[in-house]
Amino acid sequence: MGKRLRKPAKKEKNFSDKIIKILSNSANKAFNYKQIAAILDKDDTQSRNQIIKDLKILAAEKKITESEPGKYLIKAVSQDYYEGTIDMTSRKTAYFICDEFEEDIFIPTNNLNRALDKDKVSVYVYNRRKGRRAEGEVIKVLERAKTDFVGVIDIQKNFAFVSTANPKMYTDIFIPKDNLGEAKDGDVVLVHIEDWPKRADSPFGKVTKVLGRPGEHDTEIHAILAEYGLPAEFPIEVETYAQKIDTSISEAEIAKRRDMRDTLTFTIDPKDAKDFDDALSFKKLENGNYEIGIHIADVSHYLEEGTILDDEAYQRATSVYLVDRVVPMLPEVLSNFACSLRPQEEKYTFSAVFEITEKCQVVNQWFGRTVIYSDQRFAYEEAQYIIETKNDVIPEEISLTGASYQVSPEIVSATLKLDELAKIFRKRRMNEGAISFDKVEVKFNLDAEGEPEGVYFKIAKDANHLIEEFMLLANRRVAEFIGKQKKTFVYRIHDEPNEDKLIAMQNVIAKFGYKIDFRNPGDISKSLNKLMEDVSGKKEQNLIDTLAIRSMSKAKYSTDNIGHYGLAFEYYSHFTSPIRRYPDVMVHRLLQYYLDGGKSADEELFETKCLHCSTMEGLATNAERDSIKYMQVKYMQDHQDQEFLGVISGVTEWGIYVEIIENKCEGMIRTRDIKEDYYTFDEKQYALVGATSNKLLQLGDEIYVKVKNADLVKKQLDFNFLRRSEETVN
Repeated sequence: MGKRLRKPAKKEKNFSDKIIKILSNSANKAFNYKQIAAILDKDDTQSRNQIIKDLKILAAEKKITESEPGKYLIKAVSQDYYEGTIDMTSRKTAYFICDEFEEDIFIPTNNLNRALDKDKVSVYVYNRRKGRRAEGEVIKVLERAKTDFVGVIDIQKNFAFVSTANPKMYTDIFIPKDNLGEAKDGDVVLVHIEDWPKRADSPFGKVTKVLGRPGEHDTEIHAILAEYGLPAEFPIEVETYAQKIDTSISEAEIAKRRDMRDTLTFTIDPKDAKDFDDALSFKKLENGNYEIGIHIADVSHYLEEGTILDDEAYQRATSVYLVDRVVPMLPEVLSNFACSLRPQEEKYTFSAVFEITEKCQVVNQWFGRTVIYSDQRFAYEEAQYIIETKNDVIPEEISLTGASYQVSPEIVSATLKLDELAKIFRKRRMNEGAISFDKVEVKFNLDAEGEPEGVYFKIAKDANHLIEEFMLLANRRVAEFIGKQKKTFVYRIHDEPNEDKLIAMQNVIAKFGYKIDFRNPGDISKSLNKLMEDVSGKKEQNLIDTLAIRSMSKAKYSTDNIGHYGLAFEYYSHFTSPIRRYPDVMVHRLLQYYLDGGKSADEELFETKCLHCSTMEGLATNAERDSIKYMQVKYMQDHQDQEFLGVISGVTEWGIYVEIIENKCEGMIRTRDIKEDYYTFDEKQYALVGATSNKLLQLGDEIYVKVKNADLVKKQLDFNFLRRSEETVN
């Protein structure tokens, strides 16, 4: 038998990146070339010589330091190290977001070093090569954004893996046998990442909760909540505490408040609402002006600071409105009963009361605690009927009671006058630069089992605008009242739109013949309003509404008041929904504290609370969006054999997104599945172009589609392309 030849070592151009990585992971510790070669498992002469050469080059470039002859290190503090956040893509690569860079830094897969989406990390940024985007490498994960994940468990003999449906989660999670809990193979589970050993490909985790079987309705809804770290129910100790709260109306407490029980008062809410946050009172004064009260549930009367109930409400920060249920911020005893401004019941409220002229000038205002009695509860449809017809008999088909009934002349008159005043307020706001986003909301008719029977669209009408305008008035005036005193307060702020996003939006809407005026913020808001008017009722409305909203900055809570661009208000806050929003509770507490003569509150403390509330609002919004997507997929599962007319709502190199006109469900047609031609992506035209026919599939085109696949777990729809709308069936 001949002598076995040694396989030659794989030649590497250089080891610079790997040397940097080794020295970075052990900052301030010196290594010689032998130690580095050992770590890299290189024992051939050629590789060792290359390592010596690379060490000298890196030292000459001042990327590393020669601390003593032949020994090299990286100092812990370096101008090439930056802290920021990881933004994963669905392609197992990421971008590093850091305020010190105008452009995000690209992180290739092999440089992620166990960082996950939204983690706070320390990154080494390599010298940018000419004409190429800067790249970086994660040196250390400073803080995990998330350690709990939802996925499906695959159980083997001695271990298991959990894989998630989240496209940004690039690894599965390894579960040792003794960390399985009650999970069975194929279950949807919640897992907690406990560790990620250095030489392990996957993080190690533990099953903390079994959510059920994939595709089952309750499983998927609970999975959505768990994915965003949102609770499904209240801890028993919080429920017990809430049940013991004294919710009676006492004469002693009434004596401390402004008594407005004799003033005409009513509520207007969605027909399925149970938590009535707000009521309006109306009185015509002898001088011809109107006294209008905006009365808000006095949640802070029941929700005492420092209690387990208050802690739970703060942690939740918001109610979550999923497609088939509400996950409330407060237990039902408060949200649906004690605090809810139900008809024919006395309630404690926190009120903003205004004296308003016929021309909508506010000549007097008063803020404080009150007691009210609601004379009537309306659904929006009922109030809208009064506004449209001036009729005092509500027909049975829209009546909350299911039977027709007569409304008192006083309430009809008040409703019509409030509508008249609201329209003046709204017109004035628009003239001052407010932007009108009346985006169509997708709603589902559900049967008793929560299965979707049909889709309908919720559109804001005059009755919605009536309530909106008076809530805006209260929110604005409360913020202005405290803001002008220069005291710490919780504002709802909204920055000017991102110009890059507006330019990208302009490129899209130009395909439909629209444009935006960029000359100044005022012109932008006017042209956006004109755009909203022009697209109303058109096939591209939902697409352009969505693009316009995405081009806007996100509103958030802060103690630093920069105004509210979208509403064109210098001062704005959230005062009107404390049953479902914790910032409103903070506003009530601060307002009462200042009415009592208190000094300016701790700004740093309230800014921390504002940041938490904004974060929780974002998670709740994502959960709500996911629940709608889930229900859309579920609805389309039952319509797999049906043809649908849709609008191309997005074009990418891998396919086109299509939104079905009649139900707003969006799905994808992959380029490879379009058989009539070989299509390639043309970025300039926002289109796929046929190689043979030169035909376009372009943003805004109408096409017929059929469901190819409806994936409930991933909440994704795939469509098959049938034909263009102008083409006839053969």
